[in-house]
Amino acid sequence: MMRFSVNELLTRNLLAIFAERDSSARMKELETIWLPDGVFVDPDGRHVGFAAIDRKVAELQARFPGFDFIERGPAEAMHGIGRLAWGYGPADNRTAVTGVDIAVTRDGRLVELYAFIDGHPIDPGNR
Repeated sequence: MMRFSVNELLTRNLLAIFAERDSSARMKELETIWLPDGVFVDPDGRHVGFAAIDRKVAELQARFPGFDFIERGPAEAMHGIGRLAWGYGPADNRTAVTGVDIAVTRDGRLVELYAFIDGHPIDPGNR
């Protein structure tokens, strides 16, 4: 099993999973850089495992055709945890939506990833 740096995991997750529109290529990358029990959390909920994460990405892409992700600076990491600022939008405004991914890794693979969307209202019940 390959091990990846936290920075590499964050970048590959953004560009080779969330920006990947080919479902078989996306699933191959999911199986390469995520642990099978990995958890992706965003304002819409918790998505556990390869199939659930893949479904979430497909739904996001279907909802926003023509949108793509970009990195808004380098990934930063410490002690197996990292963050990466990103932008998401159409070709003329790739930062229409911005946010930060916070990743928790284990054994060189993603185990948890939290996507915070800038300006998204926080549910008061989850503080």
